Amino acid sequence: MNYLLIIPRALWKFLFIINFALGLIILYPLFFILLSKRKWFPMAFKLKKVWAHWIMIVPLLFYKIDWKTKKKALPQPCIYCANHSSYLDIVISYLVIPNFFVFMGKQELSRAPLFRIFFKEMNILVNRESNKSSHRAFMRAAKDIEMGQAVFIFPEAGISSNGKLRGFKNGAFKLAIEKQVPIVPITYLNNWKLLQNGGFFKATGKPGVSRIVVHPPIETRGMDENDLISLRTKVYDIIQNELNNYNNENR
Repeated sequence: MNYLLIIPRALWKFLFIINFALGLIILYPLFFILLSKRKWFPMAFKLKKVWAHWIMIVPLLFYKIDWKTKKKALPQPCIYCANHSSYLDIVISYLVIPNFFVFMGKQELSRAPLFRIFFKEMNILVNRESNKSSHRAFMRAAKDIEMGQAVFIFPEAGISSNGKLRGFKNGAFKLAIEKQVPIVPITYLNNWKLLQNGGFFKATGKPGVSRIVVHPPIETRGMDENDLISLRTKVYDIIQNELNNYNNENR
């Protein structure tokens, strides 16, 4: 560990947290109103985009997207699947994806003061340690897809603190096959280097440019449960290969 970086990292993270909290407090009355009725959810989604820009700009975080598919050609509904190595992944997703989507997030998010409002109705909470909770969450996701909405899932079911891709759970791919909707893989290349998970003083935190790759949609029409493993493997390999290429270029 470079001890000379502990203080600047801590100061930057403190700025990030204060800025995040201040934005939430100021915008909370609007979120409270817009999240009170389902028909207003799209407006709440747009407000989240505004907040995401706020969160990024103040601590000097920027982003660059490599579109391997046309932005306007993103399917709706679909399932977005991305690797997960930083809490920045959630924030930046609202800047990457232009169309309305709902997040599937871990149960612990409901314990965060104020933040839990986003998972009361609009987004989906899941306790992956509970089969009953997981089933309920994916039933809700299926209904959202039937309504024409996209769902964003991190199939690793947790955050990697070193940027290395972990194994994927089956849920997102089973859902995509059942509903016959495309999967759009997304690779977050270096978010863990900007805001690392793993301790306030120990982990990395700094300004910089987040680099993202949005891959072409993978169709699931005609697939059945026998294709689940091959579909999961295909998405995993797409993201892993992109990470490998980036890491090799930035050694």
